[in-house]
Amino acid sequence: MRAIEDAGVQLTGLNLAAGDMPGGDRGLASWPGRESEFRDSIDIAAGIGKRLGTRVFNALYGNRVEGADPRDQDDLAVQNLARAAALLDGTVVLEPLSGADRYPLRTAADALAVADRLNVPNVALLADLYHLAVNGDDVAAVIRDHAARIGHVQIADAPGRHEPGTGEIPFDAHLSALTAAGYTGWVGLEYAPSTTTARAFDWMERSK
Repeated sequence: MRAIEDAGVQLTGLNLAAGDMPGGDRGLASWPGRESEFRDSIDIAAGIGKRLGTRVFNALYGNRVEGADPRDQDDLAVQNLARAAALLDGTVVLEPLSGADRYPLRTAADALAVADRLNVPNVALLADLYHLAVNGDDVAAVIRDHAARIGHVQIADAPGRHEPGTGEIPFDAHLSALTAAGYTGWVGLEYAPSTTTARAFDWMERSK
């Protein structure tokens, strides 16, 4: 935390405990037997958020676990997420992912169905436009129909997961639609540059 404060930057979002991401884990919210890890991470995130002013917390749902009943996993996720929503001063976001076969939240509708079960005001959709597009979601329709339920936005172009302009996603249209619909949050850049890091921001000048 001191490094962030010394650098004079703002930590706008923070993941709760997600397991071994390089090893294929995608969150702990629904993972039986790892409740204490997830819940401990809520307390840690609450402290970080209070000190740094972070207001968005990504609670990756977790893969389906071999031998566990998916319904039991979903019930556990609701319990854990309700705890996170109650203890964190900010918005808990649920992220659909691509490229993770055992991860059950694939579309905006999947994530919003979980939010509906929780039925609390500070659980929202993390709209990663790359993941939504790759998974076949109608991104324009998601923005049109659910902009008020989007708690954070992330972008990368598809295919390739590089900077906007290297693929087929119409970012100018999507970002304009988000603004018109009243979204005022951050847009995270979660892409791998196809060129140098400096040149990978050129698209911002072209989009002005």
